[in-house]
Amino acid sequence: MAKATEIEENNDFEMGNPYYCKECKRNHTKGKIYKEHLNFAKFENGDDENNLDENIKLNNDDYDDEVELIEAFNENDNQENKIEVENQLEDDLDLDREVDPNIGESLKECINAVKKLPGVGEATLNKLIKAGFSSLESIAFTPPKIIQEESGLGEKTTEKLIKSSMEQLHIGFKSAEDVWEHRKNIARITTGSQELDDSLGGGVETGSVIEFFGEFRTGKTQIMHQLCVNVQLSEENGGLEGNALYIDTEGTFRPERIIQMAEGLDMDHKKVLKNIIFGRAYNSDHQILLIKEAANLIKERNIKLIVVDSLIGHFRSEYIGRGTLANRQQTINSHLHDLLRLCDIYSDLAVVVTNQVQAKPDVFYGNPLQAAGGNIVAHGSTIRVYLRKGKGEQRIAKIVDAPHLPEADAIFSITENGISD
Repeated sequence: MAKATEIEENNDFEMGNPYYCKECKRNHTKGKIYKEHLNFAKFENGDDENNLDENIKLNNDDYDDEVELIEAFNENDNQENKIEVENQLEDDLDLDREVDPNIGESLKECINAVKKLPGVGEATLNKLIKAGFSSLESIAFTPPKIIQEESGLGEKTTEKLIKSSMEQLHIGFKSAEDVWEHRKNIARITTGSQELDDSLGGGVETGSVIEFFGEFRTGKTQIMHQLCVNVQLSEENGGLEGNALYIDTEGTFRPERIIQMAEGLDMDHKKVLKNIIFGRAYNSDHQILLIKEAANLIKERNIKLIVVDSLIGHFRSEYIGRGTLANRQQTINSHLHDLLRLCDIYSDLAVVVTNQVQAKPDVFYGNPLQAAGGNIVAHGSTIRVYLRKGKGEQRIAKIVDAPHLPEADAIFSITENGISD
């Protein structure tokens, strides 16, 4: 930066009166700055002065130093934010991850749609992307409070974004006929057992949270492994041609089992393993965080299935005593709604969770076992399946709650090649 020229000693000089600057050859006023002098000061030495446009007209208006600096910083911040957003997009679409080009273009389209919302500049867009709100659906379906907390945006800005997103998506009332047309086109993932698929209405459906609960050794984790393989099948064979996201909270995920199941279906086990994104949750907070981060992976990695095995294990071990019960249940409730929200945002996504059971000591007749988590988990799950042991390799699945299915039992087997009739 060029050093300011010292004012020559002049007995007639008074504060506020102009004085002559030898560097930019213009009159200056003490405490004020002209745009021409600010541009001149950008050069390292006086020799670069010739690079300035000699035809720049003088502006007789004075500019306050503080205003000039604020404008300069804002301009610099906007440029940095723009670069940061571009870098974020490059990270999201990193070619090293072997992202499907069609998926990458789809993600770009979603982000461009958000960018076109009124009031969304580069800085706002960057905050939304970092917080996982990279589509109109994710903004429209998320409560304002959550968007504010995770993105740092203001209340009025958030309300405006949600309203604009809903208007563009035409979210509102629709006829039951429209809902039926949507339901007819819902995709399903086969479990490997035709009898179990029939009891589920054709398989594990997308757009829903399906809960499998039961004692140990009833096949919960086995079904989760099988679904991670089957989701990669073609639609004609009962899959969705997509990838799986597996969140393991109990340390029971085994790639060896995936290999056995893949080979049982004559699939390339290396490709199958590569298409399963694995995350190990070490505590309840980490588990919640992984689900929030999953929103950024669904479009990018073509995720069609999310598995949480198990849902409540960490919560039962960390929230001990009746004094923590209310807090635990509310946290689980919020966690379940994060999963339900993903189903609303991505209609071709299926979410499957496993749950533990607990025994009621006051039950003397009948089955004393019930799913852990109480009514919060019961209300949060769309479909609930109770698993129990049968003879030998046989397991019995009972549909205990579904909005469109009757209660029914299905018998399936767990073999070396996976789930079968």
